[in-house]
Amino acid sequence: MRTICAISTPVGTGGISIIRMSGSLSLDIAKKIFTPYHIKWQDLEPRKMYLGKLKTKNFTDQGLIVYFKAPNSYTGEDLVEFHLHGGYALTMGALNQCLELGAQMAEPGEFTKRGFLNGKISLSSAEGVIEMINAQSEAQVNAGYNLLEGALNKQCATMQDEITDILAELEAAIDYPEEDLETMAIDQAKERIKEFVNTLQKLKDTQNTARFVKDGIKVAIAGKPNVGKSSLLNALIQYDRAIVTNIPGTTRDTIDEVFSYKGVNFIITDTAGLRNADDSIERLGIERSYKSIKGADVVLFLIDNTFSEEDQKLLDQIDKKNIIIVKNKGDLSQDLDKAEMLISAKSGKGIDELKEKIYNMFIDRKIITGGLMLTHSRHIAAVNKAYNSLKNALDADLPDLLAMDLKEAWQALGEITGTTVSEAIIDRIFEKFCLGK
Repeated sequence: MRTICAISTPVGTGGISIIRMSGSLSLDIAKKIFTPYHIKWQDLEPRKMYLGKLKTKNFTDQGLIVYFKAPNSYTGEDLVEFHLHGGYALTMGALNQCLELGAQMAEPGEFTKRGFLNGKISLSSAEGVIEMINAQSEAQVNAGYNLLEGALNKQCATMQDEITDILAELEAAIDYPEEDLETMAIDQAKERIKEFVNTLQKLKDTQNTARFVKDGIKVAIAGKPNVGKSSLLNALIQYDRAIVTNIPGTTRDTIDEVFSYKGVNFIITDTAGLRNADDSIERLGIERSYKSIKGADVVLFLIDNTFSEEDQKLLDQIDKKNIIIVKNKGDLSQDLDKAEMLISAKSGKGIDELKEKIYNMFIDRKIITGGLMLTHSRHIAAVNKAYNSLKNALDADLPDLLAMDLKEAWQALGEITGTTVSEAIIDRIFEKFCLGK
């Protein structure tokens, strides 16, 4: 198998750059360009870092080297890392020297893919790696870490092992009908299948919370002109992002911002004031406002002073299940009127309570603190397939039919553990990785 090489840190000016090699030639190439200080190569121990100099045909740098001997490495192969000073010319020069000496450029995700193929990491754990790399919120990082730690893989692999045992018992009952084992085998199997169904149901129940953890909660601020929508946006994100004036129609286009609350991203859209406008530019902004409202998970409908007939007409035009009527300038009036929340965008009163209300609408605290969530569409599809097959198994009266449903469930679970997934899907998963990982 070819020896691969790639830069594992962002290319550019920085304190450190890391170049990684994996394969049978890694150590031989390292010996040709790196000289450790105060130690001979034959005395160099795996999994320890050594200071030395790296010499290419064009320059020399002082850095560190660490060698991981197969199979005790990330890829399961001999692996070498150079930790050098950051900088584009230096990093690319060192990489090119490795390539000239026999290494080949790694494909995206090839280091992790080799780790999977060599049994160092499960497929779902590998997906946890890319989830952590791409995480935009603390909640996403935690979800990715739980995948990386193998929580989902362990559950699915355990169920696969138990299904294998059940299938063996059913086969025995089918092969030896004179022993009259069929009824007992089916009854015992169904009792265990019920446990699997309950386990998968709990996983299925995480899907909604997981979606908002992964994609964020989309929040649109809507209402008449000049009720304080831009002020509310600024209060939520805690800095002056939108222009605030007392002139109706100041916001003529949607403004998007993101902030994190309790580790979950809120994607906030400040919309143009909703009204019948003569100005063609303002009308275009209002059209965009309605599109943003339609795509939002929740709409904060802001009112000022009292709930008016105009407010009601605008609400009637918003076809949205989740609407929170919010009354602004709560420091001037304590009357809720028809509002659910009383806030003051100017003083910050009620802003934290509003964030908490939105958070509780979409995030199940038990699920997010429990750790394991189905954040990948591939995992969701596999769990749903296994769940449906096991539900069908509970209705089966013949051991042959029961075994057929169990085999389908085993296959579906294997799409998560990697035991039944196709090579094409494996390639597609690792194509999403960055170079050097």
